Amino acid sequence: MTKHHAVELVPCDPQRPQAFQRIRGRLLALLPQALSIDHIGSTSIPGMIAKPLIDIDIVLPGLGHIEDATRVLLAEGYEPRGNRYDDDVWAFLSKGSVPVERVYLCRFGNGTHRNRLAFRDYLTAHPQAAADYAALKRRLAAEFRIDGDGYTAHKREFVDAIVARALAGDC
Repeated sequence: MTKHHAVELVPCDPQRPQAFQRIRGRLLALLPQALSIDHIGSTSIPGMIAKPLIDIDIVLPGLGHIEDATRVLLAEGYEPRGNRYDDDVWAFLSKGSVPVERVYLCRFGNGTHRNRLAFRDYLTAHPQAAADYAALKRRLAAEFRIDGDGYTAHKREFVDAIVARALAGDC
């Protein structure tokens, strides 16, 4: 039986950047070996509607650092969500925090991380593309109200097209 998750989108919270900076500071204290801690996902795009959580990539020097970082996150109450995207990206969720945090561990040079930053930066620099993405998110959230996996899967074509444009340097 497939587990379904409701898709909830909320308006942009102007406190997102400050919340991320606070979380980033705490995570950096916990994981000083991190090369970068980046705000990703819809909450990292100014004005974007998003799920009520903050997505964060933590880039570590190599795969050998993942196990130690995992132990730290588990000790801090993060719930493991597995190796995602078949790209050595390990996900964790901190439901007890406000806002909720979805943290991903990956190694330096990870392709998923590169694509996430490219997507974020492209939509930040291109308001019409961001508006198109927001409209798609609203339509899909209505269509896949209780199917988070369906919602995410149906965004894939748009996301891939934006990432391709961003990586190609298209304006």
